[in-house]
Amino acid sequence: MSRRLLQLVMPVTPDRRMFRLHDPWVDPDEMGSPLAPVGALVSSTREQLWVGSLQEDIDVRLVLEEWDGQPLLPEAWDEEAKARLYLRGMLTVDMCSAGTAVSRLRLSGGVGDYEVRVYARYREAVVQMYADLLSQHRDRLSDDFQREKRKLEGVERYLIQLWRDS
Repeated sequence: MSRRLLQLVMPVTPDRRMFRLHDPWVDPDEMGSPLAPVGALVSSTREQLWVGSLQEDIDVRLVLEEWDGQPLLPEAWDEEAKARLYLRGMLTVDMCSAGTAVSRLRLSGGVGDYEVRVYARYREAVVQMYADLLSQHRDRLSDDFQREKRKLEGVERYLIQLWRDS
């Protein structure tokens, strides 16, 4: 049975409707980067994984886990995607122009290939809730709008599990 070695829970601000996981020594904007995951959950290359969100105005909740082997499948997620990444023992969670959520996180598995599973929940629901909020409030700067918008933060959720490929 596999053991969880690390779990981080954090807010992430999707920029251009995505956030990225990559080896810290890779420039995520260089030639050969993945295509934007438009409508898809993920897009990846050997050293980068781009996770697609369906909105960009509200923070999402990310749970990032490292395991010592393949974990059991979690229950009750709307979407799932898989990828394989080569990492040099560290991982960065990049929010593009919004900054870095995690920089150079040291992985227990060290250098090598990692299997990655990405799960998402409530992506479409948050888009609809935000559209409803926009239709109810004309002034996006009003206190009422801002208070209601804050209630949507963290509703859209992602679980990313990774482990060294043996």
